[in-house]
Amino acid sequence: MIKDITIGQFFPGTSFLHRLDARMKIVLTFAIIVIIFLCKSFFSLGLMVVFTVALILVSRVPLKTILKSLKPIIFIVVFTALLNIFYTTGDANSWTYEFWIFKITEKGVFTALFMAVRIICLVIISSLLTYTTTPTGLTDALERLLSPLKVFKIEAHTIAMMMTLALRFIPTLIEEIDRIMNAQKARGANWESGSLVNRAKALIPVLIPLFVSSFRRAYELAFAMECRCYTGGKGRTRMKQMKFGVRDFAALVLTGTLLAGIISLNIFFPKVI
Repeated sequence: MIKDITIGQFFPGTSFLHRLDARMKIVLTFAIIVIIFLCKSFFSLGLMVVFTVALILVSRVPLKTILKSLKPIIFIVVFTALLNIFYTTGDANSWTYEFWIFKITEKGVFTALFMAVRIICLVIISSLLTYTTTPTGLTDALERLLSPLKVFKIEAHTIAMMMTLALRFIPTLIEEIDRIMNAQKARGANWESGSLVNRAKALIPVLIPLFVSSFRRAYELAFAMECRCYTGGKGRTRMKQMKFGVRDFAALVLTGTLLAGIISLNIFFPKVI
């Protein structure tokens, strides 16, 4: 399960999504996330699913990688679906099934399916941002987008750098966790048996070395930045200049078309939630 977490990884490529301006990708990612929550019917959600599948094909990111990014959220999807199944009241004209203290309604089943698909689309769209954008590109894009905060004397470069470093070190920490857990297993540690309390206690030998390793890496990174005379974003130049192109405006128009389609389908077809 630890190896299945792919957040923060970048997959090199020359696809349409890879060549988009990083600023446009961040803005459109947030826009698409909002559009996902605007879906109110199965028809509008179906359009969103088709759009998500199209983005996966265009990005050329391996399907296996996309599926691996969904494994860590299976529990959340199932838990959310069960809550909607058992706690959503139905309409007078819909079927209802009762057993013991539970009551399942037609609307509850539809809502559970709707929410599960929505969460999956949300995770995939968010993951494609880091899959198709380099850490350097993310840093520069975030700094540009946050530059208006300089009016309030907020260092946009510092915030962007911290966010990018956090994403950059997620894969590294995952590898570190996996290495520590394998070392503990070789010493007889067992996380698969016993009560929940015992399993939690068994994780202590993993968490302590992880914290020590994280602080050591943070110190090494800070020392390396000082050795390179890093002083922040003031006066900093860039080898690659960011500029919008025709493909960026095409992506913007496509996202606007998606929004119009979602709103139209919500109006003309019955809503689920």
